[in-house]
This record gives sequence, structure tokens and C-alpha cells, in this order.
Amino acid sequence: MKEIEWNWLSRHRSPLMGVAMLIVIVFHIGLPRENAFYGLVRCGNLGVDMFLFLSGIGLWFSWTRRPSLTHFFARRYLRIYPAWLIVAGIFYIQNYLSKGAASYSPDVFQLVANILVGWSFWRVDDLTFWFIPAIMMMYTFAPFYMRLIQRWPSFRWLPVVFMLWAAMVYYWPPAKQSVGHVEIFWSRIPIFLLGINSGAYVSAKQKMEPSALWMLLVVFVVSFSLCLILEGRWHGRFPLFIERMVYIPLAVSLLFLLCRLFESTPQWMLRAFAFVGGVSLELYLVHIEFVLKNITPYHLGFWPNVLLTIAISIPLAWLLHRLISWMVKPFSHI
Repeated sequence: MKEIEWNWLSRHRSPLMGVAMLIVIVFHIGLPRENAFYGLVRCGNLGVDMFLFLSGIGLWFSWTRRPSLTHFFARRYLRIYPAWLIVAGIFYIQNYLSKGAASYSPDVFQLVANILVGWSFWRVDDLTFWFIPAIMMMYTFAPFYMRLIQRWPSFRWLPVVFMLWAAMVYYWPPAKQSVGHVEIFWSRIPIFLLGINSGAYVSAKQKMEPSALWMLLVVFVVSFSLCLILEGRWHGRFPLFIERMVYIPLAVSLLFLLCRLFESTPQWMLRAFAFVGGVSLELYLVHIEFVLKNITPYHLGFWPNVLLTIAISIPLAWLLHRLISWMVKPFSHI
């Protein structure tokens, strides 16, 4: 049996991000609760956790190669901000003009704030593009966390502290009343920090013994079974906090198992997943508001909606990606 290599997470990072993005798209397609696959589709929410874990690993590589705050923030925001400004500008301006005070932006100040930082997410838990303001906030504190754990390694336990904080946000009234509306943000910080922590193991190309595969399989089966129960038959009867915590072992074990599978996957398939991973940001931004919401009224059914959303969104995402690449080319030396 082959050893499990941490470096697989870096070698297959783009295909893994592609798989995570496709899982998220399927999750966003509406499916009646009585459908036998409802729980399985709802588990697609873990695609976000997969993406955040891989992002954390990538940040560790970037930071250790060049530990400069200026370089770090310039690289991160050049990747996200141009695409965000274009898509958020189109969406929020159109929404403001068509709905006026009933829109996400009841005044010009909040319109500008929505376009700049996704203010409606922080203000009223507007989930339209929630992942972008959330990950930009995570990028903001990431270099300080990496400095912290480089100097004092014991602070690598902070993901556990944030798990406790996520529980407090859900159960402790003062925290819930003040910041509970962005629970989806707080509960995703642990997996992001775990990704940063794992970057050191990936960078050192550490390996796990072959028998670790069985441990990963057990973790995957148990967490996936629990996810199916929580998201399917018992959906809504358990706190979201519990579901989010189940995603952590499920996402990590699934990523390693996919890496093991990718070691023997045809190259053309890996290139296809990698292509999707390369435009995952743009795919996230366009697939719901600009594609899915326009085909849903035709009531084509679940799988036609899935296929059409993917088939239309990928070319749009690629065009947006090419436009952004052209716009930021003068800054490519950063």
C-alpha cells in the first residue's frame, strides 16, 4: 500500500479546487426535501470547507517564500478584488436602481459599501456573495496568525479555540445577539486555520504510513454518514454549528482520499478539474445570480439545471478570468 503524502495536497491543489467548486454548484441547485438525494446534495456545502483548507495551505507557501505584508496583501487582493468589483458592481447597482430603498443598498453609502466590502453580509447576513467578504477578512488576519505560529508554535491550537467560539456564537445569547447573524463566517475559521497549520507539513513533504489510508477511510465514512443524517432526515433539527463541525473531518479526509484517487486518474481528467479550479473564483461569482436564477424559472429539473449551470457558467467565468488577467497584467511583477 502506498504512503499518504502531505505534498499531494499541493500537487493536486488546482484539480481539488475544481472538484470543490463543482460540489458547491451542485449544492446551490434546488432539490425538493422529499427527494432521496436531498441529504447528499445538501452535503455539498462542505465544498466551501475544502476550498478554505486548500486556501490556507496556499497562504502558508506564499508567506514562507516571501514574508512581506505588502506583497502578501497585494497578491491576495489582486486575485480577488478586480473580479469582485466588476461582478458586485453590476449586481448591486442594478439591484439598487430597480428596487430602491427595498434593495440590499437602501442608500448610496451602503451601495458603495456593498461593492467595496460586501457590507450587507456583515450588516444583515446577506448571503448573495458571502464567501468573498468572508475570505477577504480571513486573508486580512492570516499573515498575523502565520507570524504568531512561527514564533510560538503552541498557538497552532487556535483552531480549537475558534471551534469553541463558534459554539458560543450559536449558544451564548450575548454573542449570538451581536455577531450570530454571521455564524457562517465564524464556523469556517477553524478549517481555514487548519489549512494554514497543514501548510508546514505539505511544505516539508511529510508522509503518513500506508495504514493511515484506513484511518482516513474511517473518518470519511463516519463523518459522511453523519452529514447525510444531519443534512437529510434531520435537517433543521440540529444546530448549524454541529453540521459545520462535521464538515471539518469530512472535508480533510475527502481531500486526502481524492488525492489518492488522483494519483491514478487520467491526465485529461485532472486537467479538466484543474481548469475549473483555475476559474473557481469567477465561477462562484457568476453561477447563481447570473446563470442559475435565469434558468430556474423554466423548471427543467435538477440534473438539467446542474448541467446547464455548469455549461454556461464555465465559459462566462473563463471570459471574466481573461478580462481580469488583462487588467492586472501591469501589476504581474508583484
